[in-house]
Amino acid sequence: MSPYLSLSRRLRVTPFSRRVDAAGVQAFTVYNHMRLPTMFQSAEEDCRHLKQKVQVWDVACERQVEIVGPDAKRLMRMLTPRDLESMDVGQCRYIPVVDDRGGMLNDPVALKLADDRYWISLADSDLLLWVKGLALGAGFDVDVNEPDVSPLAVQGPLSDTLMARVFGEAVRNVRFFRFGIFEFAGRELRIARSGYSKQGGFEIYVEGSDLGEPIWDALFSAGEDLDVRAGGPNIIERVESGLLSYGNDMTRENSPFECGLGKFCDLDTAETSIGREALLRERNQGPLRMIRSLAISGPALTPCSGEWPVMADGVRIGQITSSAWSPDFGTNVAIGMIDRSHWHDGNEVMVETTEGTRSAVIREKSFN
Repeated sequence: MSPYLSLSRRLRVTPFSRRVDAAGVQAFTVYNHMRLPTMFQSAEEDCRHLKQKVQVWDVACERQVEIVGPDAKRLMRMLTPRDLESMDVGQCRYIPVVDDRGGMLNDPVALKLADDRYWISLADSDLLLWVKGLALGAGFDVDVNEPDVSPLAVQGPLSDTLMARVFGEAVRNVRFFRFGIFEFAGRELRIARSGYSKQGGFEIYVEGSDLGEPIWDALFSAGEDLDVRAGGPNIIERVESGLLSYGNDMTRENSPFECGLGKFCDLDTAETSIGREALLRERNQGPLRMIRSLAISGPALTPCSGEWPVMADGVRIGQITSSAWSPDFGTNVAIGMIDRSHWHDGNEVMVETTEGTRSAVIREKSFN
């Protein structure tokens, strides 16, 4: 008998959970103490549909940390080595958040709502507690809280068409990593052009749990002829695209430079950011390992759920942390952390999978 996950109140439902269940969800993962749908028909069919049509994703697990008050900008500048000085109201920015050793604590998206108000849209870690601690320790005049905001993603090549039907043609004008304010049921909602896929789309920041099901229903009613379906972050599309998963592909044992996020570390200007000194040392010396994409040979493997050692000449030089069979590329696609000695494009290595040892080729760029 396969093990199962015991459900309880600690595993929080979302404003969309009843609709997700009705749509025939087949698999979940746990993300920020909430259910995150990961499969509806099959990984392969969900991926095919995502690339061709449009899907609605319950990503309410991307919880928001709200920072509001006179010292909001000062606190944001402590949190990340990315320089936010030029960030405009209405803009989103991907930000690494690190500890004093330069280790990744989260890789969220920050939204600037006003000069004294920000949302941090989280990856999977309890960053709220870290932010509260910093604010209290520094004596900043801010309020740090988790608002009643639940993102709903609309992803896929037909996402513009669907969104325009529900929110008006102006939604098409929202630029990448920007958000606009749009009305639904007499309420104003922030809608960003963003999402955890490379197929294009939007994230609706549903402010108020009571709006969850009405917005879901409106999208499905408007998209019936577009073959709109419920979906979620797809393992195949994610790994093909080289999109990293915090807690899987990187943890606080890894720095932004190891994760290929050095371009988001403005260390010459972000002078008050926590971890700056450690990151300066690593920038000068160069990282000892780095995230890479890999193509693993042979027939389809069961996706990696732990770590697969990567070997060269009998020595471990890294590990695979995410993998999937890609029908489009006809190979097992993977993401792993590889030592500097072997991370160059085209290098051949061996991967110790749960289904035997396979040869693999390192790629400096993702498949998509």
